[in-house]
Amino acid sequence: MQERIKELVEILNKANVEYYMNDDPFLSDNEYDSLLNELIKLEEEYPEFILPDSPTQKVATKVISEFQKVTHDTPMFSLSNVFNENEIRDFSNKITKEFPNCQYVCELKMDGLAVSLNYEKGIFKRAATRGDGVIGEDITHNVLMIKTLPLKLKEPIDLEIRGEIFMSKKSFNECNAKREREGLPLFQNPRNAAAGSIRQLDSKIAKERDLDIYLYHIPNTPMATHYETMQYIKKLGLPINPNLALVSSPSGILDYIEEWTQKRSSLPYEIDGIVIKVNDIGMQRELGSTAKYPRWATAYKFPAEEVITKLTDIIFTVGRTGQITPNAVLDPIKVAGSTVKRATLHNMDYIRAKDLKIGDYVYLHKAGDVIPEVVGPVLNRRNGSEKILKMIENCPICHTPLVKSTSEIDYFCPNKLCPARNVEGLIHFVSRNAMNIDGLGDRIMEDFYNMGIIKNFPDIYLLKNRKQELIELEGFGNKSVENLLISIENSKHSSLERLLFALGIPGIGEKNAKLIAKKYGDIDNLKNANVEELKLIPDIGEILAQNICNFFDEPANRMIIRELQDLGVNTEYLGEKVIEHEIFSNKKFVLTGTLSFIKRDDLKRIIEKYNGMVSGSVSAKTDVVIAGEDPGSKYTKAQELNIEIWNEEKIKDILMELNEIE
Repeated sequence: MQERIKELVEILNKANVEYYMNDDPFLSDNEYDSLLNELIKLEEEYPEFILPDSPTQKVATKVISEFQKVTHDTPMFSLSNVFNENEIRDFSNKITKEFPNCQYVCELKMDGLAVSLNYEKGIFKRAATRGDGVIGEDITHNVLMIKTLPLKLKEPIDLEIRGEIFMSKKSFNECNAKREREGLPLFQNPRNAAAGSIRQLDSKIAKERDLDIYLYHIPNTPMATHYETMQYIKKLGLPINPNLALVSSPSGILDYIEEWTQKRSSLPYEIDGIVIKVNDIGMQRELGSTAKYPRWATAYKFPAEEVITKLTDIIFTVGRTGQITPNAVLDPIKVAGSTVKRATLHNMDYIRAKDLKIGDYVYLHKAGDVIPEVVGPVLNRRNGSEKILKMIENCPICHTPLVKSTSEIDYFCPNKLCPARNVEGLIHFVSRNAMNIDGLGDRIMEDFYNMGIIKNFPDIYLLKNRKQELIELEGFGNKSVENLLISIENSKHSSLERLLFALGIPGIGEKNAKLIAKKYGDIDNLKNANVEELKLIPDIGEILAQNICNFFDEPANRMIIRELQDLGVNTEYLGEKVIEHEIFSNKKFVLTGTLSFIKRDDLKRIIEKYNGMVSGSVSAKTDVVIAGEDPGSKYTKAQELNIEIWNEEKIKDILMELNEIE
């Protein structure tokens, strides 16, 4: 029986590949069903012989109680965007300055949901969403339901691989037709449908919606080029999008974009652009990444869909820093797959430059298919009833007189106790990239503030004392409140950089927050820092240093931090601690070439551990270039700028002296 089970698994898996990936079935539906039923009966009788890649594992469905968190082995970056020929050439020029003979791989940008998969010894083990790039959610139970994804690779290897889950146009239309029959709200586009399906607790729903997947990236690929990596992925039996091309110049990129702009509507799935990647893996590693994006890849976004709608009003909102922002109120209209009712107008200079009036019909598009943008008025549809906007003089919430910024462009509410500023600050505090508390969305936070339930950051951590009160609120229940309190409790264990970002210190983003957290280790050390020592941190200038000092000089802020500490909120940096060392501290290093005794990422980690900074390019601000074998243009540039160069022997001696290597 064991041999027959093995034989059936092989036949049925081959049939699935031919049917779903090659569109060339060799079994009829009846034959397939008959063999599958035979396999199911044998596995029921001999469960000890069930194979991990058996197609029956995609037949059963699973319901989970909640999504578990998954930490990615290497961060899942999103891509920077380019929108026109000039920006594409700029992207290429930055790379060819370092690597004159660079080739690129162009791929279709699937409009779906990014996913990371793990295989162990060739067997599928886990799938996770991108999340915030560092921590995602375990969606294994749903990804198991994707018919085109093999549960066993053609090689028994350990593998982390990334790709995109999507829904075809056909499946999307069928899904919406079913929802319409059942009286349910329709999905606006295939991407929303795919994302909604993959985040269901019940895998039966994901299975019914017929999701698909393409794989496109191995973080630690054994191949020398990306193009070879794609062929390797295919060789392993995994699905890739076959419509990729290897090109040697910006002109080749533009030709590919033009081709698929024309063919876009004929594809059986939605795409929202073209991904452009440096082909050579060594070059990719040399180029590195920013805090958010890889420098070796970008995404060309198709020109946004443009529509006309009416600008019925302009209202002013107050941000967490007190900045006043005018916002367009629009007749609701569908653009690029979703309904738009509001759009930011940034400031009064923007409104004057666009010559916008209340009552205008306006051109509206979604910049990069994401952010709704008012392009300008439809001048030939003006009838004289339109009104010129007059800037308000007082805060729309607390009525405090507004003040102008030093740039004379923006207006601010100076009242630090303004309710609108407080609400926006609270919303920022719980956001995904800050303390990451699920269950406290914008509207709920605003309601809780108005009801007096949450007035400041510590109140969030006191919600556990009001559990019964919350359960009795409309829209809440025991389970949702329980999940909220768990999320709040989990947030207490966040590293210091998240808390620093969450506190909303003016100008302190995620990257700077991490640099500061690594430098000081604990918020109590940071509270006593002065401007001069803060300025020694890379990328922290006079203004940001002063903002930090001003924040901690406020007695109210110090009191809030003390209350958070008393409530159990972690205020220490949980990553690797920084050690001050004269060889590395506050110096900028550039790595080039291949070092025989250490990986580039490990050397970067050590340099940062000793308070040095590693950059991807050589400039006049570079202190040291560390050069291995075949160093390339960075070495030449360092010589031209008379920058200190360390060879492999020197850096090896230094690391041995520090006991970082043997």
